[in-house]
Amino acid sequence: VEKLVSGVRQAADFAEQFRSYSESEKQWKARMEFILRHLPDYRDPPDGGGRLDQLLSLSMVWANHLFLGCSYNKDL
Repeated sequence: VEKLVSGVRQAADFAEQFRSYSESEKQWKARMEFILRHLPDYRDPPDGGGRLDQLLSLSMVWANHLFLGCSYNKDL
């Protein structure tokens, strides 16, 4: 159990660096969960393909849609 708790703490600490100064605690917790949920699918490849940047961008689009009511075109 301690190993699991430690892993969760490390993941949350990793994600914390991506928090925007303007996000409320509620918004950040939801976006952090989004990031952590999808992180395994967006790990940067060894050649530096920037997949993490794509995940962070998608997390902002998702949060803006959810919390601010923003809408985006279907392609996005």
